Amino acid sequence: MNLDYKELGKRIKEQRLKQHLTQEKLGEIVGVNTSNISHIERAATQVSLSSLVKIANALDTTLDCLVCDSLCSVADLYIEQDISNLLQGCTLAEKQIIKDILITTKKTLKEHR
Repeated sequence: MNLDYKELGKRIKEQRLKQHLTQEKLGEIVGVNTSNISHIERAATQVSLSSLVKIANALDTTLDCLVCDSLCSVADLYIEQDISNLLQGCTLAEKQIIKDILITTKKTLKEHR
């Protein structure tokens, strides 16, 4: 499996927003231009390992959290965690609707394999 730069960019942006940082501020902390942060988040460029480590440190997160979509051994765990996070704050009725959507989607995917 190759590094999924699109998902990496999404996770960097999610973490940046959780830390209430602008692209400009993250760029300052990491030592890169704001446009570089934008390119990384949009997967318009491939981030170097050294820059990725700096970004992870600046965002107070781990590399595996940022690249989990590309790690076979942890991708499933992070996807389940993402789904659980999406359910937070939902009412019981909303959770039931989401469950029904998942059941239907899973059935449709199995039928079209």
